[in-house]
Amino acid sequence: MTSRVQEHDKLVIYQIFTRLFGNQNTTNKFYGTRDENGVGKFNDITDTALKELKSFGITHVWYTGVIEHATMTDYSEFGIRQDHPLVVKGIAGSPYAVKDYYDVNPDLAVKVKDRIEEFEALVERTHSNGLKVLIDFIPNHVARQYFSDARPAGVKDFGEEDATNVVFSPTNNFYYIPGQDFKVPDGVNPPVAFTAPYQESPARATGNDVFQAQPGINDWFETIKLNYGLDYQNGRSQHFDPIPTTWLKMRDILTYWTQKGVDGFRCDMAEMVPVEFWAWVIPEIRKVNPDIIFIAEIYNPAEYHNYIKRGQFSYLYDKVGLYDALRRLMEGKGTVEDITAVWQKESGDISQHMLRFLENHDEQRIASRYFAGDPLAAVPAMTLSATLHTGPLMIYFGQEVGVNPTQAEGFQGEDGRTTIFDYWGVPEFQQWVNGGKFDGGKLSPKQKSLREFYRQLNHFVLQNSAIYKGGFYDLQFMNVDEKNPDYDKAMVYSYLRYTTGQQLLCVYNFDKSKTVNTTVRLPEPVVTDTLGLDLTADYALKQVFPAGENRLEVSGKTMTTEGVPVSLSPMSVRIFEISKK
Repeated sequence: MTSRVQEHDKLVIYQIFTRLFGNQNTTNKFYGTRDENGVGKFNDITDTALKELKSFGITHVWYTGVIEHATMTDYSEFGIRQDHPLVVKGIAGSPYAVKDYYDVNPDLAVKVKDRIEEFEALVERTHSNGLKVLIDFIPNHVARQYFSDARPAGVKDFGEEDATNVVFSPTNNFYYIPGQDFKVPDGVNPPVAFTAPYQESPARATGNDVFQAQPGINDWFETIKLNYGLDYQNGRSQHFDPIPTTWLKMRDILTYWTQKGVDGFRCDMAEMVPVEFWAWVIPEIRKVNPDIIFIAEIYNPAEYHNYIKRGQFSYLYDKVGLYDALRRLMEGKGTVEDITAVWQKESGDISQHMLRFLENHDEQRIASRYFAGDPLAAVPAMTLSATLHTGPLMIYFGQEVGVNPTQAEGFQGEDGRTTIFDYWGVPEFQQWVNGGKFDGGKLSPKQKSLREFYRQLNHFVLQNSAIYKGGFYDLQFMNVDEKNPDYDKAMVYSYLRYTTGQQLLCVYNFDKSKTVNTTVRLPEPVVTDTLGLDLTADYALKQVFPAGENRLEVSGKTMTTEGVPVSLSPMSVRIFEISKK
C-alpha cells in the first residue's frame, strides 16, 4: 500500500507522454516507423530525470500511454497479436484504444519480454524520488481487436461470453449490430500495407456511441463501446442489478494496477460511463488503497457535482470553464468577467476538486500558431490557474520549454498538438533532456527563463498556505464601473487569497498591448473582519510572485478608500503579501 498523500489538494501534476519523453531521435519522418523515428522507453525516465522533476516542484507524474494499445508495429514474435492497420490511428497507435488492460505498451520496454518488470521498476523509481504515479484508465471503450494475452488465469476476456445476436444484454460487455458486418469508414488509408480486409461480424457499436455498422472517419472508429448496463436503444434504461460483468471486470483491472503501486488514475471520458459505476467502483478501490486518486475527464458542467459527490471522484478537468475562459483571454478574444462566471456559476463550491491546466495531450500547444503563438503569453493565465483556488495544477511535458509543433507527424496532421498517434521526437524537449543529462543544457535563454517561471510557480503554490489551503475573495465587484474608473473590468482581474497567518493580493493584466496603472480597492469588512487588519495601521505590500523588489506601503484605511496602487505591463501578474510594517 502506498504512503499517505499530502494533506491538501494543491497537487502539481506533470503529464508525461511516455512514448515521446525520452526519445532523442531527431529524424522525424512523416509516418516514420518505430525504428526510423525512435521511441522513448520506461528506462529513459531515469533517477536523474525524476530528481529534476521533483526539484521543479512536481508532486505527481501522469504517465500517459502505459497500458497496451493497438499499434501498426509488429510484435508478433513476442506472442502479441498484430492489429489490422484499417482500425489503428497512426503508426504507433492511439493510447486510448486499449488492446490489453493487463499489459503495458511493448514500445516502452527495452526488453519486450520484461515490459511489466520495466514498468514496475519505473513505479519504484518514481516513488523513491518522492513522486506519486498516475496512469490512464480508459473505461468507455477498447480497441476493435481487443485481446488480453496477459490476463490472470481464470479471468474471462471482454466479449468472451457475450450473446452476439442481440443489440443489448445486461450480461454482455459490448453492444452489437446483429446481421451486419462492420465497415471501415470511407477515406481510411493506412500507411502500412495489408493483404486481407478487416473483418468484424457482427459489427459492434463504436466508442463514441455510434450504433451503426459503418462509423464516420471522424468517429472513434478504431474503438468499441463497452456496455455498463445502459440500454441506449431503449431510453438509456438502466440494468445495474445484478452488478454488470463489465463493472466487475473493471474493478479487477483497477485493483491489478493499484496493487502494482499506481497512486491514481486519470479516467478517460469518465462522463460517458454511468456515475453509478463510479459510485460503486471507487470505494471498492479505496479498500485496496484509501489514498487512491481518481481524476475525471469531463466536459459537462451540469454533471460536475454529480461526479464529485455521488461518483466519488477526487478531481475533475476544468476545461470548458477556466481553460476556455483563459484561452480566450490569451488569444485576445475574451474578458476577465468569464473568470468570475466560472467560480460563481460552475465550480465555486467544489473548486478544490477542479484540476486546472493550459495544456494536455488533447489541446493545442500554447506556443503554436493555433493558440497564443508565444509561450510567455501563459504567464498570467498559468499563474491564475495555479492560485485561483486550492485545487490541483497540471503541466504537460514540454509546456515549460515552449514546445511548438510545426510539422505533420502522421495521422494527426499539423494542428498545433504534439502527436499521440505516431513516433516522433520533440525538439524543444530534447534540448532539455540533453542526451539524458536532463539539465536543459541546450535550451535557449528564453526557454530557460520560461522554465524558471514554471519552477518558481510550482514552488510558490506548494509553499504558501494562503494558496494551498486558504480562502478566496473576488475583488472585481468592488473595482468596476463608477466604483473605480481607472480599473479595466475587461482586462484586469484581482482577488485575495488568505489564511490567518498569510494574506495575498493577486492582480492580473490580460491586455496584450497596454500597460495598466490602476488601483485595487478592498471592501472595509474584508480588510477588518476577513483579513483581520487594522484600518489605522500601516502595512507593507511586498511582491512575492514573480519574485521582485517591488514594495508598497499603505494604511489599512487607504486600502478601502483610495486603493492599492499597481502598475502592470501587458500580459502580466503581481502577487503581493500584506504584512504590518
